[in-house]
Amino acid sequence: MSCLFHPGRVRAVLAVTVAALCLFSQAHAQKPVDRQLSSQVPPHCTGLAGQVEFACQSWVEVANAIREGTTTIIIPVGGTEQSGPYMAVGKHDVRAQVLADIIAAQIGHTLVAPVIAYVPEGSTTPRTSHMRFPGTISIPPAVFEGLLRGAAESFRVQGFRHIVLLGDHGGYQTFMGKVVQDLNRSWKGQAAALWLHDYYTVIPHQYADTLCAQGHGSEVGLHAELSDTSLMLAVDPSMVRQDALRKAPKPGTSEGVYGGDPRHATAELGQIGTDLQIRAAVAAIQSFNRSHP
Repeated sequence: MSCLFHPGRVRAVLAVTVAALCLFSQAHAQKPVDRQLSSQVPPHCTGLAGQVEFACQSWVEVANAIREGTTTIIIPVGGTEQSGPYMAVGKHDVRAQVLADIIAAQIGHTLVAPVIAYVPEGSTTPRTSHMRFPGTISIPPAVFEGLLRGAAESFRVQGFRHIVLLGDHGGYQTFMGKVVQDLNRSWKGQAAALWLHDYYTVIPHQYADTLCAQGHGSEVGLHAELSDTSLMLAVDPSMVRQDALRKAPKPGTSEGVYGGDPRHATAELGQIGTDLQIRAAVAAIQSFNRSHP
């Protein structure tokens, strides 16, 4: 008997065929579930996001908006980094996007670009700064600056006249300032760029001073502490592991919390800081737009 038709070989082929048919049937049986995905995932481009986010517009809608006077676009810059054991690593990304949307709506005739989540966060060899912890993504400063320039130039050639860089993290602020200087030098009146430094500086200054005046001085530090955690709670509490945080001993540097104490953070305290950021940003952009008609 030829080995090609050996009974054992036939049984094996049949088994593989049956298994493949089962997988095929399961895949097709799951299709009705897949069709329900839109009912399981909340739509993003509704409400404020649908009105101001660049990514929620069609190209025709972007062109019409520019033609009708939308000359300002905010580029929110976040960063993916460790923020202690009790806060999600997308903290800066979420805050930058949400607050930029609110700022844009208050200014009017303004769109918000997709958030930039890849920023300098330390060296990878050797691992330094936040890169010492899992959960962090870092790119070289030169790559970051090139990314900002490319994004800004993309918006300029489309017709945006006012390009605003809004950064939620302190580690790259000087790079943003350098890029804005270079852009304004090269554009020479065709458009103008703004480094929205006031948005960031209110946190370590006015906001920290306010928290200290309310008796939280010992809890305010540099990173993932009371102010940082409160800001996140005010914007999106799902990003904070609140139950675990309330039961935890005071976290320290080895856990990614640099100074202070996050355990008494609240959304109410965070709202103080976000209000300061929004007011400072709106005032700065409005003044910038008036001086660059």
